[in-house]
Formats: sequence, structure tokens, C-alpha cells
Amino acid sequence: MVEISLNHLEMDMQLLFKTRERQAQGLRDWALERTGFVLRRLSWRVSRASVNLSDVDGPRHGVDKRCQVAIVAVDGSPVVVTATARDWRSALNQALARAAEVLKRLFHREKGGRRSQRVLIPHERGAGSTMGHG
Repeated sequence: MVEISLNHLEMDMQLLFKTRERQAQGLRDWALERTGFVLRRLSWRVSRASVNLSDVDGPRHGVDKRCQVAIVAVDGSPVVVTATARDWRSALNQALARAAEVLKRLFHREKGGRRSQRVLIPHERGAGSTMGHG
């Protein structure tokens, strides 16, 4: 397990990388950089993000590279997302995209619920128009 804290650009987010797979260990720096990049806009709401890479069925080939991203928000809310793909880079990108969407929804709900309501003004036939009515 590798632990890195990012404290630059007002990012105070702890990033963790875990794997037992020898081939995945070479992706540590990229995975941590990618995680920090994807979560940078939400970093003030995230206290810790953990990336765990594993190989589901060992040396066999196929869709067996799993990435689990576990995030703890500053309020303690957990978000855990898992993605499986043919390679760890794809699995990480999929898991991060899903995790970011979940975090955005979570934080949006905290701010006050639903999306801002649109006010629709009904179009009345004939009101203000004389074309074709007459």
C-alpha cells in the first residue's frame, strides 16, 4: 500500500493505492495522478480516496482487471465504486467516472435537493399571433 497526500493548490486529499498484482504496481504513479486529476474539482469535499487494483481470475485473459475506488467525503459519507475491464487503466477510468458522478449527485442533494426548477410559460394558441388565425 502506498499513501500520498496532495496538499498543493488547496487540495488536502489523501490518496491511497493498493494492489497485490506485480504488473499493477507499475501503474501506481499514474493511478494516483489520474485519481487526483479526476477528483480535483471535488477535492475540498473529499478527505480520502483509495484505489485498489486486482486481477479477478489470475493469469487467464479477458475482462478480468478490477478497480475499486473507495472515497470518503469530509462529512464521512462513503462512496465505493468497482469497475472491471480488459486492462487496469480502463477499469480505473470507468470507476473514477462513476465515482465522480456519484459524488456530484451526493453533494448536489446536500445543497438543497433537486435541480433548479424551470418555469415554463405555456404557449397559448392565438395569443399575440394573427398568422393563420383569422
